[in-house]
Parts: sequence; structure tokens; C-alpha cells
Amino acid sequence: MPIGFCSGRFLKRTLSGVFLVTTLASAQTPQTKPTTKKAAAHRANELTLAGLRPGQDNLTRASRLNKQFGEGKEQPGDQTVWFDKCRDLSLTIDGGKEKQIEEIRVGLYSDSTADCNGTLPSPWKTGLGLRIGDSTPKLAQLYGSPDSKSPSTRDGQPLELWYYAFDWAGPEVPQVMEVLCTREKEGQPGRVVEITLAAPSL
Repeated sequence: MPIGFCSGRFLKRTLSGVFLVTTLASAQTPQTKPTTKKAAAHRANELTLAGLRPGQDNLTRASRLNKQFGEGKEQPGDQTVWFDKCRDLSLTIDGGKEKQIEEIRVGLYSDSTADCNGTLPSPWKTGLGLRIGDSTPKLAQLYGSPDSKSPSTRDGQPLELWYYAFDWAGPEVPQVMEVLCTREKEGQPGRVVEITLAAPSL
């Protein structure tokens, strides 16, 4: 079964990907707020996951992009799931057939018995190139420090949830991305095991 983990709604990511927020010049308009220290740090928001934009793309496009993985399997709650058995990954789309995609989730699953030697990297990645299995330093390099980190567990495994809020990029983009990672152990960095991106709540 696919791994499900989501605690928030997410927003879309900018095509350029990276936003560097710098200190504003002294000649500010009355509506402009001075840049805070937090805003001045490196930040990047996200629009896409697995080549799809929540809130804009639909299930038809998702099926076309993922035809190499066969037909998506319908699940309760207007979910459709594709399985990449060579890489032990699942792609879960939330949204009815006649509706826009509301949420996209890519994660590990352990039901595969396929043996695919020489498999290329997964096509299921964020617009900035974050994939399942990437290190937490790469996550921080791409998106900056998260707004929060919180402990989590799955199947008895200790994990850590990295939470990114994108409200600083404006209301027209996704507001949140959540990335579930293994915890650092014996000096080895954590690894990404699940990424969730969703459209803004109506």
C-alpha cells in the first residue's frame, strides 16, 4: 500500500524556483514592509511534484505523464496511486477525475519484489530536483531552513518532518510543503522518504 502522510495543504512552486530576499532600499513605498532577518535568508518555494501542479493540473494529465507505470489504481477518498516497482516508490494523487489535483505525494513503499538492474533515477521529483533518497543537507540547500521540524514515526522507525510555509511568496502559490526524513544517525545525514505538495485551501 502507498505511504500516506500529510498534515497540511500545499501551494504551487515558482517556475524560477529560487527566491533570494534581500534587504530593501531606504526608498520604500508606504505599503512596503522592511525585510526581516528571517526573510533575508535563502528561501525557495515549490510549484510542482512529479511534473504536476496541484490546483491546476488534472488526473488526465497525471495519467498521461505516468503511463509507463501502467494504469493508476483508484483508492477510497478520490485517490489514484501509481507504483514504480523498480524503485520501490508510490505516487498518490488526491482529486476526483473531473476535478483538479488537490494533493500530490511521493513516498517509499515496501511491497515491491521487482529486480531492475541499472535503473535510472526516479522521474518523480520536485521542480527544484528533490527526490526520495536525497540527503537532508540537499533539502536545506534547495529550500533553505524549514519553518519547523518535528519528530515523527512510521512502522516504528523514528523520522523527522520538515515543514515549509510559502506564504511569504504570495497567496497565488502553494503555502506549504512537507518532507518526511529519516533522522541523522552516527554522523550520517537523514534521507528523504516522502514529499507532499498540495493546492491552497479554498
